[in-house]
Amino acid sequence: MKKFVAEDSFWQLFPGAAIGVLAVRGLTTTPSEEQNAAIRAFLDEANHAAKKHLTSDTISENAVVAVWRQAYQKFPTKKGARCSVEALLKRVLHDNPVGSIAPTIDITNAISLKYALPIGAENLDAIAGDLRLGTVQGGEDFLPIGSEKQEPPLPGELAYYDDAGIVCRCWNWRDGQRTAVQDDTDGEFIAMECVDPARLGELQAAIDELAGLLTDQLGAKVLQKQLITAENREAVLEA
Repeated sequence: MKKFVAEDSFWQLFPGAAIGVLAVRGLTTTPSEEQNAAIRAFLDEANHAAKKHLTSDTISENAVVAVWRQAYQKFPTKKGARCSVEALLKRVLHDNPVGSIAPTIDITNAISLKYALPIGAENLDAIAGDLRLGTVQGGEDFLPIGSEKQEPPLPGELAYYDDAGIVCRCWNWRDGQRTAVQDDTDGEFIAMECVDPARLGELQAAIDELAGLLTDQLGAKVLQKQLITAENREAVLEA
């Protein structure tokens, strides 16, 4: 049995946060032209929908970004690290829409843009033991995507990790190569984070829509879908 656990050290920092957790299998690697067209259209719509979250030309002054800038001040981070959704919204702000990459990535990027919530996806089969979210000792193994050298976390940094090392640094900033999703990945763990308690309803809507799209467009079987909160801190991903 493989689980996701948000540890006490996380809740001490963010008692009002919530994480939408989704585990899926059976994602098709060869969607039809019709499915691909529908996914690309949805991504285009999401790029436009994201503009409603951008009321200021200064990215840090937008509420959906400012809340994450504040969150990142609560634990040690690498200089310049930013929440993943900020990079997506910055492209929209600069009239450089997020383009198509691959069907599963396009769908998660679209939901992230539409709801202005960060989303991360990992290869479920590459996770060693249980996946955890909490503060780490520092120095653990971590080879980031796109790098050829280890970039271990800082002491006290908040990170996703498993029995083999760090999965994602600075909570939702940068993923590692070991658990990265590939074109032929069959099973995925997906996390969608929210630090604003007033947006929990939007988080639930977003995780529901994401599960529906992966099911309808890519034939996914949902293994787990739930919100992780201070009252409900873990989820079984796969029996």
